[in-house]
Amino acid sequence: MEFGIWNLEFSLKRYFIAVILLLLVQGTLISQEVPVQQVYGRVVDRASQTPLPGANITILTTDPILGGSTDADGKFVINGVPTGRHDIRISYIGYQTLEFENQIISSGKALVINAELVEIPVMGREVEIIARQRKDQPLNPMALISARSFTIDETNRYAGSYGDPARMAANYAGVVSSRDNRNDIVIRGNSPFSLKYHIDGMEVLNPNHFGATGTAGGPVTILNSNLLANSDFYTGAFPAEYGNALSGIFDLRLRNGTDMNREYWGQLGFNGLEFGMEGPFKRGSPSTYLAAYRYSFTSVLEAMGVKLNESAAYQDLSFKLHFPAGKKGVFELTGLGGRSLIGLTESDKPQDKWLFPEHGEDLHTKSLFGAGSISHLYFFNEKTRLRSRISYNIFGIETKIDTFELPTPVPYRWAGENSMQQIVTGAVGLTRKIDARNSFDAGISYDLMMVSFADSQYYHGYYRYYTDARYNMGLLKAYSGFQHHFGPKVSSTIGLHFQYFTLNGSFSAEPRLGLRWNATATSAFSAGFGMHSQMVPAMLYFTQALADKGGYTRTDTGLDFMRSLHAVAGYDYLLGEHMRFKAEGYYQYLYNAPVREGIPQYSVLNEGIEYYVFRYDSLVSLGSGMNYGIDLTLERFLHRNYYFLFTASLFRSYYFGYDNVKRSTVFDNRYVLNAVGGYELPVGEFKNRFLVFGLRATWTGGRPYVPFDVDQTVAEGQVVYDWENAYRERFQDYIRGSLRLGFRRNVPNANIMLLIDLQYRSNYTYVDLYRIDVKTGEIVSGHRMGFYPMATWRIQF
Repeated sequence: MEFGIWNLEFSLKRYFIAVILLLLVQGTLISQEVPVQQVYGRVVDRASQTPLPGANITILTTDPILGGSTDADGKFVINGVPTGRHDIRISYIGYQTLEFENQIISSGKALVINAELVEIPVMGREVEIIARQRKDQPLNPMALISARSFTIDETNRYAGSYGDPARMAANYAGVVSSRDNRNDIVIRGNSPFSLKYHIDGMEVLNPNHFGATGTAGGPVTILNSNLLANSDFYTGAFPAEYGNALSGIFDLRLRNGTDMNREYWGQLGFNGLEFGMEGPFKRGSPSTYLAAYRYSFTSVLEAMGVKLNESAAYQDLSFKLHFPAGKKGVFELTGLGGRSLIGLTESDKPQDKWLFPEHGEDLHTKSLFGAGSISHLYFFNEKTRLRSRISYNIFGIETKIDTFELPTPVPYRWAGENSMQQIVTGAVGLTRKIDARNSFDAGISYDLMMVSFADSQYYHGYYRYYTDARYNMGLLKAYSGFQHHFGPKVSSTIGLHFQYFTLNGSFSAEPRLGLRWNATATSAFSAGFGMHSQMVPAMLYFTQALADKGGYTRTDTGLDFMRSLHAVAGYDYLLGEHMRFKAEGYYQYLYNAPVREGIPQYSVLNEGIEYYVFRYDSLVSLGSGMNYGIDLTLERFLHRNYYFLFTASLFRSYYFGYDNVKRSTVFDNRYVLNAVGGYELPVGEFKNRFLVFGLRATWTGGRPYVPFDVDQTVAEGQVVYDWENAYRERFQDYIRGSLRLGFRRNVPNANIMLLIDLQYRSNYTYVDLYRIDVKTGEIVSGHRMGFYPMATWRIQF
């Protein structure tokens, strides 16, 4: 399956050329006076989130230097800042100095800086200490290893990322895309479904269009990068507040709308036609709104007369409402959701256009995702705060697959699915900053899960129902964490996460440890250990086997949590103010993985590479696995208009099935090499126009796979795998490249941007289902290799 959005012909170039000419010509029609804009925001203590009045804000790259200070609420405003990229420094006595480098200030939108400063623990009397905060460190103070923050500028800057945090994260060490036409990511050899998304504190189901039950990815993200604030990404041994995940966490934050002016933007690109707005509900009010709506790019192209072999329709809405209420605290309403549908039909095509020579398929699928929360943040005092949240989560999919054969190509139902998951969550969390050296957090939550699964396939004259269930169940989670600074150089965290599953009584108590030693001003050593557990994909609890006397019986409701032990050690070294080197070695042992006696080579640890998670019955929690390797990073942060990121991951990923034989997992690529970089060339008298150049390259080792048993497949008329040779063979190495060309222009009261990405990929093994014709035994692929263009055009005012 591949959507037409990836099969655009070069006939699109007439649209790209027209847009480029429009942007270049408009420069002669607009005043040459350099535009200016506001910079405003808020400065708070990182641990307690209380305001820091009197903090100094300095814009280092203007002539003369501009600056200001915060008021009693920690807020500041600096007017008359020239557009372009600027470095901003925020300092406060007794706290680390924080610098925001290469911040884009455009005439169409004011720049918002919300800074969280870290108090420096000192021995003896109070002294003024100025320290520089590391740019690569996560926002969460409890995370000391295998974590990094990322900015929205990075999400949009990297070639081939398309404003998608998951596609951007595929450039990081230890991370690899499972396939090109989806954004599922493999972290340190773990299945993509082992990753969890958190948005403003709420754990959500799959936030992607065209997702599948039990997966964590899709072709197009519902997450809108224009609404995101700086966020964190974890690749293992994460803090105690995170649970129900084995590989990683995306902890995403939505920013608040501006409280200064009402602003609007429009954008056309890979993720669709978008319109957004933000601002205060009324002038002078601290209450704000932020919202954006997107409509599918393929639908826009079809309306423009572009002919697509396949098209996908989707739309999504994201918003955040922010209501400060003085001493009563802060209330927030957050929501995002989307619908998508696609029809891939062959019954309306001539026979030579069918994927298989003698029979064809019609696939119709639609999906639904939604997540919303109401939260309240209350400050007992300047050191203690309580956050309460009620949230709702939904993910649903309906799929119908019809097949037809010669000589009478009349479609009949071959397989289908109608599944839905709904989760209502209540959560409360307490954070207390005891003093500059000690802080504590704790919380508890309960997920009420309401699930409905129905999945069937036509097999030898009857429909076989793999799942057919409606059920309510719950997951209780609690955590506590404590951080202690032994001094300015050494920090430690200790915590415990607990979870209990009401369906079968499974529970887990998971210790977490972290240690960081800043040996010098430029180098640091870190280590972490964590026990982690995760539910299996929810529909697997309700798979059913044929009963001896007819009907079905559920066999998998007793599956335990999948569990792991994760140990990590790391070294960081700053090669200068704008460049760093990082190395992390890790070992992860996984156990209680579901396996199957009937297919002793099978393990759930290999699921997640395809669009569909197989519903095998009679699973038992007796499997295990291991992942180990080393991740290397060399990164230059954007400075003097260029940046780069080189990462290398050398690793192995193994599993043990029911037969206890050691085999490579499907994710055992052995090595992944990434390189991404770019340059922004300022042009024009006032340097307020930029030519943008970017490159990205990936080289990944061949992925193991399970070959087909061709003879049995033809004999039985359905796909049969050669499990005796599972994961012994590998696909060839995979190479992918992206080239970005772009133009950005600041004009009075508006910002205009055009980006064009040109992709190359070497083979189909990362972009296609590995399929076999059950009639002839021929292995086929319906995809082309080569170059693919994509553009993003954005106007903001």
